[in-house]
Amino acid sequence: MSIQLLSDNELVKLYMDGNEESLSILVKRHKRRIFSYVYLITRDKVLTEDIFQETFFKVIQTLKRNQYNEEGKFLPWVLRIAKNLIIDHFRKVKKMPSVSSVINDEGEHTCIFDIIPETSSSRDSPQSKQFKNSIRSIVGDLPPDQKEVVIMRTYYDMSFKEIAEVTNVSINTSLGRMRYALINLKKMIEEKNVEIYI
Repeated sequence: MSIQLLSDNELVKLYMDGNEESLSILVKRHKRRIFSYVYLITRDKVLTEDIFQETFFKVIQTLKRNQYNEEGKFLPWVLRIAKNLIIDHFRKVKKMPSVSSVINDEGEHTCIFDIIPETSSSRDSPQSKQFKNSIRSIVGDLPPDQKEVVIMRTYYDMSFKEIAEVTNVSINTSLGRMRYALINLKKMIEEKNVEIYI
């Protein structure tokens, strides 16, 4: 069986056993998702590259120390590391750009939904999966500040405290934006007859 066909978890184990190639495969497999996630929030390509590199530096450190215990959840774990680095950065600079489009690997602007998974994790309920999949079709029409909080909360499981920190607003403002977003989404759902769970 080709090493390229191994699961994330199998590749992680191989790397921890000394196979350097397995890490390269993991990086290539998830680079676009991780890079786009960071850029979605930072809106700065140089900063995104720095955070991406620092994220994998931390990944390597953790794996080399045999401290990885997120069995079967490699990508969510790496995204959490990236998210924490983003939050640390914006805590220091107290400034957060707004979400709109994303730069892909070719340097082209692309829709944010190109980097959001079509399906959710196996832990999600059928209603939650239906919500996440259906909302993709209408959330792009929200005002930018509402779209930002919906994406961070719904697709990347960020807490309202984390959203407030990276967007440099109060928790109440984050909650308010989510509330208005849900009101607007409900209106659009009714207008477009989208089958969705809220």
